[in-house]
Amino acid sequence: MTHGFETLAIHAGQDPEARTGAVIPPIYQTSTYAQDAVGAPRLGYEYSRSGNPTRDALQECLAALEAGQVGLAFASGLAAEDTLLRTVCGPGDHVVIPDDAYGGTYRLFAKVAERWGLAYTPAKVSDADAVRAAIRPGVTTVVWVETPTNPLLGIADIATLASVAHDAGALLVVDNTFASPYLQQPITLGADVVVHSTTKYVGGHSDVVGGALVAADAELGERLRYHQNAMGAINGPFDAWLTLRGIKTLGVRMDRHCDNAERIAAYLDGHAKVGQVLYPGLPTHPGHEVAAKQMRRFGGMISFRAAGGEEHAVETCNRARLFVLAESLGGVESLIEHPGRMTHASAAGSPLEVPSDLVRLSVGIETVEDLLADLEQALG
Repeated sequence: MTHGFETLAIHAGQDPEARTGAVIPPIYQTSTYAQDAVGAPRLGYEYSRSGNPTRDALQECLAALEAGQVGLAFASGLAAEDTLLRTVCGPGDHVVIPDDAYGGTYRLFAKVAERWGLAYTPAKVSDADAVRAAIRPGVTTVVWVETPTNPLLGIADIATLASVAHDAGALLVVDNTFASPYLQQPITLGADVVVHSTTKYVGGHSDVVGGALVAADAELGERLRYHQNAMGAINGPFDAWLTLRGIKTLGVRMDRHCDNAERIAAYLDGHAKVGQVLYPGLPTHPGHEVAAKQMRRFGGMISFRAAGGEEHAVETCNRARLFVLAESLGGVESLIEHPGRMTHASAAGSPLEVPSDLVRLSVGIETVEDLLADLEQALG
């Protein structure tokens, strides 16, 4: 049976509990399970690293929301990324990565995976020809994409890059954290694996850290499941329960995030103290048409370049009040940060270094007039 997104978010993997009829899945806060006999675990549960009913409910829901075959939950987004890389890549392989990406992802490639023997090449993911040129035939195993990218809000054409990757015998991996599955479903456009930091929009309340992988193919999904257990960076039952709770309101939250972001982007676009606004919902954004084609709406993330340079950007972040100065994104509260000194400091001096005058906003769901007033005073 096919259901709408909001129905799946509330019900997928979340049938009332059989024994008591509890509407919300219980938190199975246990490390191990009694077995009926040697070699006969009850319902297949032996040990909570390998399987836990609360985590299974989250994983089933994530797979349904992303239209995939297998969903897997992890302790963090980076734990999910690391498990994926060590499942589908080996020493001597090569990955194409975005030339604009989350600083932690870049650090994983540059400081961890490269020492293991995994080579990488940054490419502009909004340019299919640049991605194609970065591929090393017979060596590239993964084309890794963020769309929108973090923090410059670039847009990649997922369907086109799926063809580019598959023509080269590589997998297309899409980090869908900024869009969330409500706004974009990369698997329906040809992606092989979707990555999430569920800490962000999926959880949505800045109270839980987690990550996820969703595989389009059942066989790849089972390989990933094997490595999830073997490597052990799993999502705990209480964290899984909190994430499921957040998912239930993902659709309505994203609509408000988008409403507010559209108003704020238009305001910033005409502000004398803002040099450039980066938001795919603006018709002047170079990726606007592609975003309109593959996204339901344009998201709650905005970046802008302060007209007064780095010092003005830092002062703006420091003066904000309703926009909390903090790393992370995707919660119900609005956040502001200076990527060059905060989330993307690890990319300094690399091809992924971000402009020093850049400010990134995670637009929350507060009253938008209050947010606009806060930005007005923060910009000085």
